[in-house]
Order: sequence, then C-alpha cells, then structure tokens
Amino acid sequence: MVDSLPQWLLDVLGQDVQFWLGYLTNGKHLNWYASVQYTLAAGVLGALVALVLGTLAATARNSRSAPVRVLGNIYTSVLPGVPDVLFFLFFPLAFEQAVEWVRAQAICSPSDLGSGHWPPCPDANLILGTPEYLILAAVSLGIVYGAFAGNVIAGAMNAVPKGQLEAARAFGMSPLQVMTRIHIRQMWVYALPGLSNVWMLLFKSTSLLSLLQISDIVLWADRLGAPNFSRSAGFVHPDWRWAYYLILLIFYIIITFISEKVFAALTRWAGRGMATAGAV
Repeated sequence: MVDSLPQWLLDVLGQDVQFWLGYLTNGKHLNWYASVQYTLAAGVLGALVALVLGTLAATARNSRSAPVRVLGNIYTSVLPGVPDVLFFLFFPLAFEQAVEWVRAQAICSPSDLGSGHWPPCPDANLILGTPEYLILAAVSLGIVYGAFAGNVIAGAMNAVPKGQLEAARAFGMSPLQVMTRIHIRQMWVYALPGLSNVWMLLFKSTSLLSLLQISDIVLWADRLGAPNFSRSAGFVHPDWRWAYYLILLIFYIIITFISEKVFAALTRWAGRGMATAGAV
C-alpha cells in the first residue's frame, strides 16, 4: 500500500509513519482484519442455534407430556454444568469421526475395517476446512448456550401473568393461539434482559475458535505479536502480543457496548403496550 502512494506524500509522512503504515497494511494484517468475519459469524450463528434450542427446551419444560418435560429439564440442567471449552472441542471432532465411521462402513473393505487404523482407508477420510469447522463451532456454542437460554426463556414464560392466559382461553383461543399470540409475545419482555447476558457469554466464547485451528482474530493476534526474527533484517519486532491482545480487549468491549444498546432497544420494542417497568 505504501509503494502506491505518491512520493510527495511519502516525504510528508516521514519514515516512522511510512513504517507503521506499511506494517499495519501488509498481507498478514489484512488477513487479521478479515478474520473478524469468522468471529462475528460464529457468534451470530451460535446465537441463532441457542435461541432455537432454548425456545424448544423451555416449551418442553412446560409440556403436558412427562417424558418431554424430563428431556427439557435434563437439557437445561446438565449442559450448563459442562465446560464450554470441552464441548467446543468434543462436538466438532466427534462429529467428524462419526461421519468418517459411516463413510468407512460403506467404502472401506472388511480387511481395512479390521486394520485398527483411523480412518480405515484413505477414501473415508473427511477433510474439513474453515467453513465447515466454523459451522460446527457455531453449533457447539449454540448447544451449550441453548441450555442457558432455555432456563431464561422458561423463567420468562412463567413470569407472564396467568390471568392473561386464562382471559385468552375465555375468549375462545386455541392452545396454539394462546401460546403464540399471548404467551410467547409477552414472554420476550421478561426474557430479553437474561438473553442479553447469554449473548455476551456466547460471544466471549468465540475466542476459542483458534482451538479448532480457525484463523480467527485471536490466532492472528498471537502470530503477529510473537517475536519476529529474520537473519537478513534481524529483529523486526520483539514480543508485541500484549499490544495485540489489548486490541482484542477493546474489540470485545466495543461489541459488548453495541450489544447492550441493541438489547435495550429490543426490550423497549417488546414492552410496547405492556404494563411493565420496561415498557415505554
């Protein structure tokens, strides 16, 4: 980028500014800036999965069927106790090997299956890239934090005044209409404050993407900040990882600030026409 600037502008900028401009716009740094999309994509996709699973779990906990209630309670009670980093590593690898096992049963010969190697034959090997691992990572986050969202949504559904539901039934609404038009509609104003915390925790966990060798902002920050040495130039720079991690800290604080404003606006929108403290 610096080489494309006119000479008069380079003279004005000076040597120090030229160095930092060239350093911060080289190929590796451009890849670092582009890797922000992986963090944002994992957070948004994971949040969507968590919201769907949380809604299903909360509905299951309030179901009239005992087996369904048990499944909902198990999901929302057990998953929050599992460290997200362990499940984050377990699910993508388990999914990959499960698919390889299925492929091996159909492709590999009986002698290959009994060889003890994994995968049994080269054709059964499943080669996943960044897009596939990113989707698996988002699903992993969604499964773990869907249990937290389920607890929040279940509590919000119980917070809806029972008189509102009874009045809807008295007006002749079907159970499905009461659920969709009254119960879920009013539930959001109670759920959004708790869901905002779940979103913060989920997005914070996107810093684990580098554990799956996804070239996200954390992985690039570690690479760029590590001591850089070459025989021809000597030390290009010492250990600057603290500076790159400080930039990541600021990035996550900015996302937190923006998220708080968005959830505050959503809470005001959900509370329109409702006699609650959050209504406007």
